Parts: sequence; structure tokens; C-alpha cells
Amino acid sequence: MPVSCCGTVHHGSSPRRIIHKKPGIRTCLSQPCSSVGLRMLRTAFSLEGVEERDEEQEDEGEDLRDGGIPFIINRGGLPINEETWEQMWRHVARIHPDEEAVARRIRGTGDLPKIPVPSVPTFQPNSSIPQRLEAIQRYIRDLQYNHTGTQFFEIKKSRPLTALMDIAKEMTRESLPIKCLEAVILGIYLTNSMPTVERFPLSFKTQFSGSHFRHIVLGVHSGGRFGALGISRREDLMYKPLEYKTLTDLLQEFQVAYRRYWHTLCKVKIGHYVSHDPHSVEQIEWKHSVLDVDKLSKEELRKELERHTRDMRLKIGKAAPPSPSKDRKKDMGSPLRNPGSPMRKNSQSDRRLSVEKRSGPAGPAADVNGYQIRV
Repeated sequence: MPVSCCGTVHHGSSPRRIIHKKPGIRTCLSQPCSSVGLRMLRTAFSLEGVEERDEEQEDEGEDLRDGGIPFIINRGGLPINEETWEQMWRHVARIHPDEEAVARRIRGTGDLPKIPVPSVPTFQPNSSIPQRLEAIQRYIRDLQYNHTGTQFFEIKKSRPLTALMDIAKEMTRESLPIKCLEAVILGIYLTNSMPTVERFPLSFKTQFSGSHFRHIVLGVHSGGRFGALGISRREDLMYKPLEYKTLTDLLQEFQVAYRRYWHTLCKVKIGHYVSHDPHSVEQIEWKHSVLDVDKLSKEELRKELERHTRDMRLKIGKAAPPSPSKDRKKDMGSPLRNPGSPMRKNSQSDRRLSVEKRSGPAGPAADVNGYQIRV
């Protein structure tokens, strides 16, 4: 199924063999198979140069396209079934400059190099929060960005937190390349044991040459400072150290990074703090505040972000919802919450939109020979 996220086209399939396609190293994938082949595929396609964009998977039911290019999600789990596997390769032939030649070159190679598997970070008791966050970011980076044209893990935003944490566990077992939305779920999972670190989704919608692009990171807040975890094709559009005094400072850092790629930041969606209880049956609130950045003055944007920061603080420490029945607990996991974890409302009425839009939208930057700058 074509869907658009992180600017890549994703097909769900799990390759058996893969090799790098650099002088002296090649990449080979032939049949649907286990995740071992998928780990090898990640290097193959990154070296082959498949173009992708970091983009957030939109809510179910919306038009999941970005810049006119769809991406495909593996909805059949791992190992990838044959139908999805072949769909992935057909997509590769469509989006790669060498078309079918690259697929034939990779799939026809039998030499399989060993791909290192990163270890899930562990922490010493005296490790500081910034050190732990840096270790988590290194692990996310070591998984590598997914250049295969296939999102291997299906992330449904409407699922309860406990179900999303199960997917995160699978990510650590399979050690496959990931995209930005998967990195957010993984970041939540890896920071659940840090009760002094609050996490919230932070997503961006940008415009370049008439096309829109989406991306998402995991905002973090601890010790009065903000930062971010995530993954992207661009180094300055993912990790931010825990050193920004306000949410406004953090957002401006991303805005400046987007300008380097001639992208105009149009809209920002900010969610509430996520529970630290991996068994919580709550849903993540992905967009409590929706801000039209290009229609707001700097002062208006600052006030909106301050208001959202206050809203997040107010959610902390509220009473947990009633526990489900005993039978339901067996199916969904315990809903008991960490006392320091926030409560969230998921209704439309609880979301705040930005102040009244102004006229005169900013025009897109010049396109160089029709080339889409993908971030």
C-alpha cells in the first residue's frame, strides 16, 4: 500500500541477501527472507543512492503522499511476504535513476558481507541524563536510516502505547534500518526507564518548490532544558542535545536547519508528554497544538509555544484513568501509570490550533532544474 512518510517510498518486504554497491562491494537480495538480509539491504541501498525524504506518516485516512511520491509500508510483519517483497523491488525500479538495472545488480549478487548489529544501550547508575540520551541517539543512528524504499515496521498512531512498545521491542530484536516515525517510537521505548525525562512528539511540515514534506522527531525535556531524538537523512534534522532553554529555542534550531535546504517551515504539530508506563493503554497525543508557523509572527509563535509548554506541565501528576477489567488486562497489559507520567486528552476539542492565519503565504524557493531537495 503506497503511503507517504519520511519522503521515501516504502514497500514491506524482507530481503534475504544484500550487498553493498560500491567499487569492490556489492549488494545482493534475491528472495523474501528473514531480517538478516534486511540488515544487509540497508547498506546496499544507501550506497546505491536511492533518494528519500524524511517525512512523518500522516494519520490513517489522509492522503499519504509527499511531493507526489508515495511510499509503502510492510503491513505483513517479518519475515516479509513474497508479495510485499516483489512490490518493494518494483518500487525501487520506479524511483532509482538506474531503474531496473540496480535491482538486477543487487539481487543477482551472491556474496553476502556481514552487517554489524548494534547493541541496545545500557547505562551505569552514575550516567547523567545527557549521556544517556546521547547513547540512545547513537544506537538509533547505528541502526541507520532506511534507504530501501520500504518501511519495515507498521506504526499506527491510533494504537495504545503498550502495542507501540511491542513494536519497539521488535525493532531492537531485528536491528533493521528505520525511518523517522519508527525512531520516535523507539526513542520512547528506550527512555521509558528515565522518569525525569519527559517525551513528546514534534512534527514538521515544510514546503519546497510547490511540494510539501513531513518529518517527526521525539522532543525531550529534563532539568529545565529541551532537546530531541530521531533520525533523518540530514544530520541537523534529528538529534538536538539537551541544552535549549525553551521550546521556542528548540523549534528555531530546526527552522534554521530547514532553511539550509531551502525549505520553508509551514506547520508544526506538538503533542503532550508520553506516559513512562510501557503497559499503558493510553494513546499518544500526537498533535495537541497545531501551529501555522508561516502565518505567525515571532512573538505570536513564542506565546503559542509558551502556552503549550504550560499545558504539558499541567498534565503531569493528574490522576490515572480507571484500570480495565482483569480479563482486559490479560489482553492489553496493565494500565498502571508512573506517578510522574502525564495524562492526556485525545479529543479534537482538546487540540489547539494556531492563532488566526494571515494572508500572503511565503513563496517556495527556486527549484534548481526541477530537482526536489529532499530532507
